[in-house]
Amino acid sequence: MRIMTSVEAQNHFGELIDAAQREPVTITRRGRPVVYVVSQQEYDELTKRLAINQSQVDIEKAKAAVATFRGKGKGGAVERLLEDRKADREREE
Repeated sequence: MRIMTSVEAQNHFGELIDAAQREPVTITRRGRPVVYVVSQQEYDELTKRLAINQSQVDIEKAKAAVATFRGKGKGGAVERLLEDRKADREREE
């Protein structure tokens, strides 16, 4: 991965664009990475992978929510929900 300072990136912007077409470029400021420049193709691939991963996370969260609602196999969903509400009301009294 190529590394450029922010001043180099400003002064050699065309070179930065050309380099980013071949590989990601790290731009540093005061010796610390502050931004990465990637090609449009690389960006599209990264966002596609991110979307796939996020949808898998969402599916797992949904499955966990359904399992929790169903009482993790401890009986029917409606009956469990009614029991929980009744217990909540008793605690409030």
